[in-house]
Amino acid sequence: MELHFPYGKETLSIDIDDKNLKGVLVSSLHDYKSQKSPKDLVEEALMNPIGSERLSKLSEGKKKVVLICSDHTRPVPSKVIVPPMLREIRKGNPDAEVTIVISTGCHRATTREELIAKFGEEIVEKENIVIHKADESPVTFLGILPSGGELLINSIVAEADLVCSEGFIEPHFFAGFSGSRKSILPGVASRTTVLANHCSEFIASPYSRTGILEGNPIHRDMVWAARKAKLAFICNVVINSAKEPIYAVAGDVEKAHEEGCRFLSSLCRVKAATADIVISTNGGYPLDQNIYQAVKGMTAAEATVREGGVIIMLAASNDGLGGDDFYHQMADEKDIHKTMALFLSRGRNETVPDQWQTQIFLRILMKATVVYVSSAPDGIVEDLHMVPAHSLEEALEKARKIVGKADATITAIPDGVSVIVEE
Repeated sequence: MELHFPYGKETLSIDIDDKNLKGVLVSSLHDYKSQKSPKDLVEEALMNPIGSERLSKLSEGKKKVVLICSDHTRPVPSKVIVPPMLREIRKGNPDAEVTIVISTGCHRATTREELIAKFGEEIVEKENIVIHKADESPVTFLGILPSGGELLINSIVAEADLVCSEGFIEPHFFAGFSGSRKSILPGVASRTTVLANHCSEFIASPYSRTGILEGNPIHRDMVWAARKAKLAFICNVVINSAKEPIYAVAGDVEKAHEEGCRFLSSLCRVKAATADIVISTNGGYPLDQNIYQAVKGMTAAEATVREGGVIIMLAASNDGLGGDDFYHQMADEKDIHKTMALFLSRGRNETVPDQWQTQIFLRILMKATVVYVSSAPDGIVEDLHMVPAHSLEEALEKARKIVGKADATITAIPDGVSVIVEE
């Protein structure tokens, strides 16, 4: 069987003998065909919000309006979502002072070129756009999170008369699902707040997993933060592998989001097919730009690889590591069990940057060897306790040697961030 995997802006293909192939885990999300155009889906959602009045009604009499938008690391089709949201806001109040705040969380700042690619030149030229910077932007204290951490968010957001957000919903490897409340935390929160929410205790929770909201302590913190920040209205979409909207919801931060999660969950839950070798991806560009983000796609493989097996992770990683702290946490200590023990010994307010990603990565490495196909230097890949490879064929050859079977069983996950693998 010929299998195809997104890799950066390209596709990698390989033939796998049917007798060795245990399964191809794909979301039916990619086969779902909407009868409406992306534009019509968003317009209809905005006209029929869930658990909320229309955005045009909410904006009446509101002077300072903030629209929180995703950054360059998320394939959110902002060109489709943002223009009608701006029209709705100005329909209710033509004189509103609208600020678009880019929710970078702890990521690097989005460049002007990336903003133009995201919104189009007209919006970048005409609208007031502010990029949130976790360590530099002025922040306002709004209370103590359920986790015990301080809720500090961007002051422009905190001081707004109306806060709304755009985004997309996908399975998320520890928040359950992305979207909605994540626009606030981690989106426009200070690093201090993000660290408390991403503490080792919460990351280790069995409820902090892909596709789980109920009982998820990280999700609970995020919803609390969104309510405190008065996030009044969201417009979120579900996208297919072509990054096109196939579903849209708008309205209340919880009710609309839950409806979107139900739709997504109905399409992307798949049964595990345990195998010696599991091939996964981050869905290609823009989600596979660095090694840090690639941990997400590895978690899908983690749920279906046998103990002691091999995960082949395909991630172009043209943007490098994605975090110096992440690198040193992995590279500076040869014993991954020591690093894990250190993380688990830290309290909720003792989290260090990137610890959560490293913690999940360590958990994966404790179960399976990772062969990493990328453009990253071999030395860096090896420093991160992985085996480097530069093609899918090379990776498969190395994986078979590691498991010690020429006829090793294989499971393929063409898009590791679009599926919820049920063990």
